[in-house]
Amino acid sequence: MLHITKKENRVLNQVKYFQNEYKEGVPYRILKLDLDMSEVDLKDILNNLDSKAIIKYSNSTAKLLETGNVNVWDSKEEVANEELNQTEEKAFQILKNFVGDDGKISKTLLEGQMLYGELKLSSLKTYNILASLENKGLISKIQLPDGDYYTLNS
Repeated sequence: MLHITKKENRVLNQVKYFQNEYKEGVPYRILKLDLDMSEVDLKDILNNLDSKAIIKYSNSTAKLLETGNVNVWDSKEEVANEELNQTEEKAFQILKNFVGDDGKISKTLLEGQMLYGELKLSSLKTYNILASLENKGLISKIQLPDGDYYTLNS
C-alpha cells in the first residue's frame, strides 16, 4: 500500500488524466500550467512520486507506472507515521522469525537484519523502530552476561 499527500494525489491525478494524450510521458510544462503550482513544489512532488515508484520522472516528463492501492493523507507527517507503522509491522515479523526457542534474539543479530536484511533501514530508523516497539510493549530489552538481547512480550 502506498501513502501520499493530497498535493501528491492532485499531481498524480493530472498525470493519469494526460497519460492518454502524451504516450511518452506528460511534459513538465503541461503539468505546471494545469496545476498552477510553484515550480519548487511541483518538482518536489514529482521527485517524491518518482522515489515511491508511482511515476517515472525524467527529462522533464512524468510517466505513470502501476499504482496499485494508494492511501491519501492530509500531511507529510501523517504519511511518515503510516509508513513507520508499516515498517514497524515488518520489523516485528522479522523479529518473530529470528527469535530462538528461548524467546530471545540478540540485539546485534536483530539490528543487522534491519540494517542489511529485507528492510535495509538506516541506523537511526532502526533505533527508532526498536524504541517504538519497546514503548508499545511488544518487546523488552534484557541484559545477559554475553550481551544485550530482546524478548517478545506475550
